[in-house]
Amino acid sequence: MSRHQLAGPGPGPGPGPGPGPGAGPWLPDGPETLLVTGDGLLRGEVERIVAASGGQLRTTGTIREAAQFWDTAAVVLLGSDIHELPPRGRAPAVLVGLSGGGDRLWQLAAAIGAERVAVLPEAATWLADYLSRARTPEPGGLVLGIVGGCGGAGASTAAVWLAHAAAREGVRVLLVDGDPWGGGLELALAAEETAGLRWPDLAEASGTIDPRQLADSLPLAGGFSFLSWPGNKERHSGVDHAVVAGVLDAARRGYELVIVDIGRGRETLRTFAWDCDRMIVVAPALLRAAVATARLLQDLPPVETMLVVRGRPGASLDAGLIAESVGLPLAGIVPDVRRAAAATESGRLLDAGRQRSVRRFTGMVLAFGAGPTP
Repeated sequence: MSRHQLAGPGPGPGPGPGPGPGAGPWLPDGPETLLVTGDGLLRGEVERIVAASGGQLRTTGTIREAAQFWDTAAVVLLGSDIHELPPRGRAPAVLVGLSGGGDRLWQLAAAIGAERVAVLPEAATWLADYLSRARTPEPGGLVLGIVGGCGGAGASTAAVWLAHAAAREGVRVLLVDGDPWGGGLELALAAEETAGLRWPDLAEASGTIDPRQLADSLPLAGGFSFLSWPGNKERHSGVDHAVVAGVLDAARRGYELVIVDIGRGRETLRTFAWDCDRMIVVAPALLRAAVATARLLQDLPPVETMLVVRGRPGASLDAGLIAESVGLPLAGIVPDVRRAAAATESGRLLDAGRQRSVRRFTGMVLAFGAGPTP
């Protein structure tokens, strides 16, 4: 199946711009979507997207004007020109901004607690799909992001073992390789020859991705589906955030658990972490690792985040002290498995994950971090 068969048609240009700030149709039950922005260009982009998605929009230019509609709106979109929230107001669903915002968009999103970031016009299709689903929400799986607090923390190993353990319990699992420069997670699974789509096959996907077709097109290893970067020397240009968001939304609707091995690059954090429902940070029990982990937290989305400590002989700090120092709850300790690095290199990481100590670790973390959202 080609990447184009996975994606349905995206929204067209839609009608022209709708009413200006503060106008909008009167709706007895309140507007479905509230946009707060004083930026006319940004307002025009969002109005076209909402019209194309078949929704209703109310726009206001300031937080003061928006306060009376804030809690009754189905979705709150906050423009990047707005830097405050109403007192005791819920976090906005999406921070929307225009291309060229750079680092500022993600810094602002983290500061105000926005759940998602949409950079327009690139993310127009994703935002239209997001708003459509918000009007008719369906039950979906959990997207769990895993990131190393420092280089070499063992996040990829933990991600593979957790996916394998969940699959053994009968959970429908997808493991996602989020690091285009990580060499290809499929190599650790000895699955580089397994037929199925890889990230470059999805680079040009647009519109809504059908979750069943996505699942049927992905390769399998260890009882779970995986979506990896190719484990070869071919150059690839990566995929943009709108494509990743569309794939992860389809994955959330098609799987019970989606585990994303994010990688530590700032770009991969922006591309993958902000579409996760929860996060797990993996850190060795070392002082420098604790400092690096504390710094990393500043770049993570404002979702529930837990710590996993990688134990090893001679570690300078214990797991509880590491967790206390970075301010995260401790979800588990990755056991020191002999020759785990060699197993990764030889594609035998799944075999190493069958050890009793690993099974104890994965059971504890899955119970802690992959249960129902509060």
